[in-house]
Amino acid sequence: MPAPSLATHFQQFFLAPIEKSRDVRVVFWFWLSLLVALIYSLVALQEPLSSPYVIHDDVRSHVFWMHRFFDSSLFPKDLITDYFQSVAPAGYVGLYRSMAALGIDPFVFNKILPLPLVLITVGYCFGLVMSLFPVPAAGFLASAFFTETIWSVNDVSSGTPRAFLYPLLMAFLYYAASRSLVPSLICIALQGLFYPQCLFISGGILLLRLIRWQEGRFALSRDRSDYIFCGIGLGLVFLMLLPYALKISDYGPVATLPNARSLPTLQHTSRKDFFHPNLWNYWVCNERSALLPMEWCLEPFPPHGWLTIALVPMLWLPSRFPLSRHVSNRAVILLQTVGASIGMFVLAHALLFRLHLPNRYTKHSFRIVIMIAGAIAFTIALDALFRWVTRRWSRSMSLAAGGGMMLWIAVLLAYPWLIGGFINPDYVKAEPAALFTFFSEQPKDIVIASLSEEGNNIPAISKRAVLISSETANPYHMGYYEQIWQRQQDVMLAHYSPALRDVKSVVETYGIDFFLLDPEVFTPQYVGDDEWRRETQPFATQAVERLEKGEASALEKLTPRCTVLEVDGMRVIDSTCILESSSDSETKT
Repeated sequence: MPAPSLATHFQQFFLAPIEKSRDVRVVFWFWLSLLVALIYSLVALQEPLSSPYVIHDDVRSHVFWMHRFFDSSLFPKDLITDYFQSVAPAGYVGLYRSMAALGIDPFVFNKILPLPLVLITVGYCFGLVMSLFPVPAAGFLASAFFTETIWSVNDVSSGTPRAFLYPLLMAFLYYAASRSLVPSLICIALQGLFYPQCLFISGGILLLRLIRWQEGRFALSRDRSDYIFCGIGLGLVFLMLLPYALKISDYGPVATLPNARSLPTLQHTSRKDFFHPNLWNYWVCNERSALLPMEWCLEPFPPHGWLTIALVPMLWLPSRFPLSRHVSNRAVILLQTVGASIGMFVLAHALLFRLHLPNRYTKHSFRIVIMIAGAIAFTIALDALFRWVTRRWSRSMSLAAGGGMMLWIAVLLAYPWLIGGFINPDYVKAEPAALFTFFSEQPKDIVIASLSEEGNNIPAISKRAVLISSETANPYHMGYYEQIWQRQQDVMLAHYSPALRDVKSVVETYGIDFFLLDPEVFTPQYVGDDEWRRETQPFATQAVERLEKGEASALEKLTPRCTVLEVDGMRVIDSTCILESSSDSETKT
């Protein structure tokens, strides 16, 4: 009778645990996982590879300075460039520098780097699931879920230091769960070179692995090898963190909680929103200060999360969920990851901002945990459902149940598409192209002042310095931020002051060569509706009041005469023309 045979084969292929590592199902599901990751990645990378003017949002602060690898005379004595170069991790810089030595442009490398990072992450994800729960289809589901997650957020796609967190943390979890000391140490060393914050999570996991649940209570491990593993691992964590602890930054000190609360850039209505007045948002749903990944609050809670919650009762009821018996004791590493992440989240808040942003310690690891635990839970639930159907219904219904399972899997895989969150890797397009061509043809030492969003793109595309930009106005090192904040105030003054002497003073103070103006720059909405410009008080409020009254600023009056380029309504103003203007220009329109 073919029906029972087909149903049995279906159950064996999709849901049965493996008994040997060389099972053909492992090979099939592993390569299928990589194929899905490859296809998704190639779809996502079509946009950045289509044009040199399409770049990732974070490239505009973390990669642009690498143009110096090919031309050391670029960005001479530029505060912004020197700052971001100084805070880049050594391994990250070394990788890009080695590619530059081979003649590969940093921006080209940045666009293709996410592909190998995604494939490495997915490979370790599959391996980790197999070590915790030896059902190959579960490894595929976790890998597919994670591929979707990676391309629904902007971390790996950025090619910046945090892009390395997922492959390095996933690899560490795989080797730590397998108690492989040397590979675990290699992962720790690489974490220190590429994304040092990850070291705190790995160190926390090593500590928590010394704790056991025995006879209804927590107790310390009695296995000497656990202490050796932990001691060596923590020793390397300490050594990798030591250079950062001893490094004296030229841009310090790091902002402390008292002075951070007074910084306009970190307030709720500003671009780097941190101190949200709503306690729920501050502790649970804020992008920088809160516990959860931001997308879990903005979109429906992912089904993988609900499945993760359902895993607990499944493990308590093995008679109803037989496949749960195959969940290895190694799976406790998922709980240890959550515990270490929450511990670092609390510590980061206590030491704000010396360990940078609290959310960085939870959002990445939480995504990893719910994808893996959710895939395991989903596989256990499918098995229980299939067993129930085959016991109580006809042979045809067994096959129908199999078809229903496939449909269910398809819906889960299509979830990001259904809610409109895929693909969202945060690429931006610099335009108009003629604007960037113009600046790239100017001398290398020019300085451009602008309040425009396109000002963020000039260093990356035109390889020329800007005095300020919203993407680079980081408030975490006070020695840097105080200078940026002063510049921000002065540029606002130059744009909206009615006194020509103010504009000339700013030009002369910073050696500004050009102003870049948006078409709507002299409207109240341009200042009042933008969180970055609006935070520059009292200049923003004063500018809005004057603009609402119809009062023209000195720069606005000079715009027709001093414009050297106009494209798509954007204007480039020559500062030499401003300096040569007389005070009589202030009364002319």
